[in-house]
Amino acid sequence: MSEKEIPNGFHYVGNCIRPPSEANSILLQATLGCSHSKCTFCGAYKDKRFAIKDRKHLESDLRFARHYCKRQDRVFVMDGDAFIMPMKHWKWLLGEIRDKLPWVRRTTCYANLKSIMLKSDEDLKWLYDNGLKAVFLGLESGHAQVRKDIRKGGTPEELIHHCKRLRKSGIKLVSIVLLGLGQTHLSMEHARETGRALSEIDPEAVSALSLMPLRNTPLGEAYEKGEFDMPDPLGIIRELRELVEHTNLSRGSFRSVHASNYLPIDAKFPRDKEAVLATLDQALAGNVQLKPEWMRGL
Repeated sequence: MSEKEIPNGFHYVGNCIRPPSEANSILLQATLGCSHSKCTFCGAYKDKRFAIKDRKHLESDLRFARHYCKRQDRVFVMDGDAFIMPMKHWKWLLGEIRDKLPWVRRTTCYANLKSIMLKSDEDLKWLYDNGLKAVFLGLESGHAQVRKDIRKGGTPEELIHHCKRLRKSGIKLVSIVLLGLGQTHLSMEHARETGRALSEIDPEAVSALSLMPLRNTPLGEAYEKGEFDMPDPLGIIRELRELVEHTNLSRGSFRSVHASNYLPIDAKFPRDKEAVLATLDQALAGNVQLKPEWMRGL
């Protein structure tokens, strides 16, 4: 490739969000925004409407990555639920990654329930066999009423069924759950039902975040008006303890290391479960310092 053929850099539109574990990955923006974009708590993609980007931009991005990103052996495909792309787009993209970036070991992306439901078992297996090795899913809650209240879409039963399908294909699943969504009156039920769903799905990793109401969201507006009863910090820790107690993984990680959390946990289940419960009991007894409010963030 001559110098004149080398592009200036990646083509990004709007805010770009990726999981903390993908910090050193090649970030390839194949879609814009989120195809669902109805969750009452989420303000992540308010700056753009969902669309699949023109291939000419991806071709340019891949040329840039081929020249400059030989130390990065992972690709994270953005935006909010790139998994929703039809198979013809995935087949083209994974083929291009394989041909242009042969040193890449695995490709990952965000997904939602709808995007998994739209893929057949054969589609899921093809994606895994051709490089898509893991997805990050905003599970949020396993409680039917909470899911309805936040407009997440789908029932807990549908969530469990289709996540099991995904895992059966070989694709690893990182499930993201959100503490505080049940308000104070459903806090413990939200935690228990979410733990039950996680136990049924048995994902490779669970990441727990704590709700931070955003003003540019329906939930944030309700919070400002006093119509959403957010648990206090100890209430969030009680909810986290209930979630941990009811989450049984055959083998996987359980983390609450996101900046939104009051207490970081980085554990392996089932090995560390009892130790995590003991730490949370100490926090509830006032013997473990919680992160102050001003240090929390998204």
